[in-house]
Amino acid sequence: MKNLALIGTLAVMLATALFLYFRESPYEWSLPPELPPPAVPDDNPMSAAKIELGRWLFYDTRLSGNKTMSCASCHIQALAFTDGKTRSIGSTGEVHPRSSMSLVNVAYASRLTWANPLLDRLEDQALTPLLGDDPVEMGLGNQADEFDALLRAEPSYRALTEAAFPADEDPYSLLNGVRAISAFIRTIVSFESPYDHYMAGDEAALSAAEVRGMDLFFSERLECFHCHGGFNLSDSSTHANSRVDAVGYHNTGLYNLDGEGAYPEDNTGLFDMTGERRDMGRFKAPSLRNIAVTAPYMHDGSVASLADVIANYERGGRLIEQGEYAGDGRLSPFKSEFVRGFELSNAERDDLIAFLNALTDDTVLTAKRFSNPHLN
Repeated sequence: MKNLALIGTLAVMLATALFLYFRESPYEWSLPPELPPPAVPDDNPMSAAKIELGRWLFYDTRLSGNKTMSCASCHIQALAFTDGKTRSIGSTGEVHPRSSMSLVNVAYASRLTWANPLLDRLEDQALTPLLGDDPVEMGLGNQADEFDALLRAEPSYRALTEAAFPADEDPYSLLNGVRAISAFIRTIVSFESPYDHYMAGDEAALSAAEVRGMDLFFSERLECFHCHGGFNLSDSSTHANSRVDAVGYHNTGLYNLDGEGAYPEDNTGLFDMTGERRDMGRFKAPSLRNIAVTAPYMHDGSVASLADVIANYERGGRLIEQGEYAGDGRLSPFKSEFVRGFELSNAERDDLIAFLNALTDDTVLTAKRFSNPHLN
């Protein structure tokens, strides 16, 4: 009994310490001076307490219906917050139609999924994996009340929740939990790659091969930068005080099932939202930051390696010679005008891959502030 009392006393002391520490800790962005901070919604301002609460919740399997899966199950830090799978698998074993997107620099994304132009706020998007049932991801569903109870019952969560939402009379809610998770995700930013250091003036940060690859990447000959340009290497980017939220969706010639541009029925891209034939196979161009650690590639994880990605673009579209997805993507009538094909020597191909590897930021892959606090 004495041991139980001692444990209870220590838990309360820890919770009190957490409350006092984070209540007095505002959040300040740590970014290179030339870069803008992400946009933050007025109804969910950043705070140290909210971010820390979000980090704990992000890694907590109790947020799934069967208590087996956390947000981090599909967003693994070492893989730039992807999962390394062709298509993600939900808590009930349901295979999803699309590959898990990286959360790195998602705070700068003007749209948050592969092909849904309606989702532009993390706070809204985060409800889908928690509560959605088509497909089931975390499967919390009708157990959402358990989220509220978790925040209220566990001393450390209770303290962090009170510190994160001091103006709320009853802050223990699913929506506040989602706000906290969104605040944490918003802090997962990456600007410490060799490429970033080179652009900041450190000419030794890139090798000669990586510089040659960079020159190829940003050339009109290859056209890569049209969809993967700007500070976030994506044409779907925004930031605080941005005058325009750029959004780009592109058909890259990945499929052409019927000779008329068709994509697999469960993965038609923007067409699924608009019903416009011209939107067939159009998907968002993701940021290429940390691209070397996020294989497999494309919206459905159907391309195994960077070399294969380059080969498809070099050809001007993917050729699938047999099977249910057979077709020549190069001949798709809906293919982007930038996917025209090009020729590379073996040496140039190696240089291009070297540059793509130089977009890896080891800091974001290992930083404790983004890691699982339940293990620390």
